[in-house]
Amino acid sequence: MNEVKFNTVKDFELAHIFECGQCFRWKKEIDGSYTGVIKQGVLNVKKENDILVVKGVVDGDLRNICEKYFDLMTDYGEIKRVLCEKDEHMKRASEYGYGIRILNQDSWEMLISFIISAANNIPRISKTIENISKAYGKKVTYEDTTYYLFPTPEELSVATVEDLRTLNLGFRDKYIKEATRMVVDKEVDLETISQMSTKDARKELMKIPGVGGKVADCILLFSMQKMDSFPVDTWIKKVMSELYVDSTNITKIGEYAYAKFGIYAGIAQQYLFYYKRSEGKNTEK
Repeated sequence: MNEVKFNTVKDFELAHIFECGQCFRWKKEIDGSYTGVIKQGVLNVKKENDILVVKGVVDGDLRNICEKYFDLMTDYGEIKRVLCEKDEHMKRASEYGYGIRILNQDSWEMLISFIISAANNIPRISKTIENISKAYGKKVTYEDTTYYLFPTPEELSVATVEDLRTLNLGFRDKYIKEATRMVVDKEVDLETISQMSTKDARKELMKIPGVGGKVADCILLFSMQKMDSFPVDTWIKKVMSELYVDSTNITKIGEYAYAKFGIYAGIAQQYLFYYKRSEGKNTEK
C-alpha cells in the first residue's frame, strides 16, 4: 500500500466532490475519509486541514494518478472568481460548493455508467455498477477488503444480454451490450472522440445506443475534460428554469448556459446541481 500527501490543497472538499453527482463508486468511511474504486485501483482519501492524504493500491505512480484524477493542477479559485462575476445566483452556488472539482474519470466506465443512469437514481446506479464489476472485473484487496475494478470492454464483452439482465440493468441491457461491442470492434474510439471539439464529440457519442444528449454531456464533462459541456437533468432543468431561463426545453437551457457561463459551463452546472440538490434535501428534513 502506498501513501502520498499534497500540502496546502485549496478548493477541495471531499463531500462536495463525491456527492455532486459525477461519480458512483466512492463511499464515506466512519473516520470521514472516502474510499473509491478507480480505473487503476482503490484509493482512500482524507483531508487534514489543507493537507490531502491519499492511500491506496494502484497500478502506477500514486502521486501522478491522484494529480490527474483529482484535477489538482487546475486553479479552481480562478474559475470561481470568473463565475462569481456572472450573477448572485452563481456566487451563492459556488460559495456553497466551494470544494467541488471535476474528476478525470475513465471514459469507458463513464460511458457505461451514464447509460445506466438513464431514468435511474444514484443508489441504484451505484449498485448496478457494483454488480457489473463483481461479475466481470478484476479483484483488488485493500485493507483486508475485496474490491472489484470496473471491467474492461473486452472483459465485459463476454456477457450476453441475458447475463446483463440478471444484473438489474432493466431496459439498458441491450444498450450496454451494443455499446460494448462497438468499443471492442473499434467502431467507437473514445480516445479519438476526446480529442474532438465538444460539439463534434457530443455528436459521435450520441451515435451509441442509449446515449442521448444528457448522457453524452456527462461523459464529456466527467471523463473528457470538456468543461464547457452542460448536462441537463431533472435538477438542472428545475434550477435553470427557476433562476435563468423561462423554459424547460433542454436544448434552450444548454444554449443559454453556454452563452452565460462559457468555457466553465460544466463547472457552473456542478455548483448549481450541488447547491440546489442539497437545498432540496435540507427542505425535506
